[in-house]
Amino acid sequence: MADIIKDTRYLRTKEAAHYVGLSARTLEKHRTYGTGPAYKKIGGRVIYTLEELRAWVDSGSCASTSDPNNANVSPPVRRGGRSGRSGPSGAAGQGQL
Repeated sequence: MADIIKDTRYLRTKEAAHYVGLSARTLEKHRTYGTGPAYKKIGGRVIYTLEELRAWVDSGSCASTSDPNNANVSPPVRRGGRSGRSGPSGAAGQGQL
């Protein structure tokens, strides 16, 4: 059983971000937008396994800039949601005097 515990390593967000070379905030954004590595939540704590971090990093591996896999790891971009515009046309109060 000691081997199982020794071989399983979990990292918190700050450690995981350092491991993959990102800031903790960027990794949090990836998690929020669904573009980051798989994670587990135990209570209120977010943890990452080394295997999941490696798999996520490897999913962005490229041989050259023209490699079709070049953009496989997406930047943390909000998908859908509110744009901050009001009204159906996006222009609040236009046409009203």
